[in-house]
Amino acid sequence: MHHVVALALPGVVAFDLAIPAQVFGHEDERERYSFRICAAEPGMIATTSGFPVYAAAGLDALATANTIVVPGFEPLNDPPAAVSDALRQAAAGGARVVSVCTGAFALAAAGLLDGRRAATHWRNAQQLQTLHPAVTVDAEVLYVDDGAISTSAGVAAGIDLCLHLVRKDYGTETANRIARRMVVAPHREGGQAQFIERPVAVPLAQFGPTCTWARQHMAEPLSVGDLAAHAGWAPSTFARRFLAEAGTTPLRWLTGQRIAEACRLLETTDLTMEAIAARCGLGTTANFRLHFMRELNTTPSGYRRLYRGRDRT
Repeated sequence: MHHVVALALPGVVAFDLAIPAQVFGHEDERERYSFRICAAEPGMIATTSGFPVYAAAGLDALATANTIVVPGFEPLNDPPAAVSDALRQAAAGGARVVSVCTGAFALAAAGLLDGRRAATHWRNAQQLQTLHPAVTVDAEVLYVDDGAISTSAGVAAGIDLCLHLVRKDYGTETANRIARRMVVAPHREGGQAQFIERPVAVPLAQFGPTCTWARQHMAEPLSVGDLAAHAGWAPSTFARRFLAEAGTTPLRWLTGQRIAEACRLLETTDLTMEAIAARCGLGTTANFRLHFMRELNTTPSGYRRLYRGRDRT
């Protein structure tokens, strides 16, 4: 029997907590897994959804757990020292420690993510990196399995990670059966990069007119020389000053603008892939696919299916 314990911190995200409960705690899995909820102090625990949950066990439950799941919580204050100590002791004793979404902040506060790659919700990735520079935060993947420590990206990515752990524990057939029961995909395309908000870029102060012009002419094969000529600079000077202001090269910035426009067209139009590639200046459909995969870790058709429920090639 594999013992799974979810640690509910104050302000636990109810959905994050429900994920391991559904994957590991469902009655169909009771021959394989036991599941219970613990807290720093047993009793009712506030959630972000306006209703409390009941944790019957205290931190001593972590000492006998094979897997510990820490769901996301708000606000993102460091847990009490007793919680961090219990997590460290359990990990040192061989427990597999898992976080869902912002639960990674609790693992980081306990020092369990130092020197490791980790995932969290894309909205909180920079905050986690800033607070814990010893952690390598990956804002694009759905989850990171680093052996004894695993972390998932935002909210529903916890489903992907928990199914992955079942796959490791009991094989693909068992994981697929649980996925069918939950009516979710056993595997999802891409990472959370495809879910990150991509607002319309604000023109750079020094090169605002050129940035606006470039976005209006992105169907054309623009070069650094073209951008520099519009701005009235020598190409080398333009490239150096653009990098200093934007933090990226002109062509890298332009590719980002093209991908952002491609995303908009995939979400809101029925244009073919060829038409979108041409309109955004991304060349052939093969080149469009290559750039899209590099930026979002999914295909253009996969992105369209995600946001519109259908595909058109």
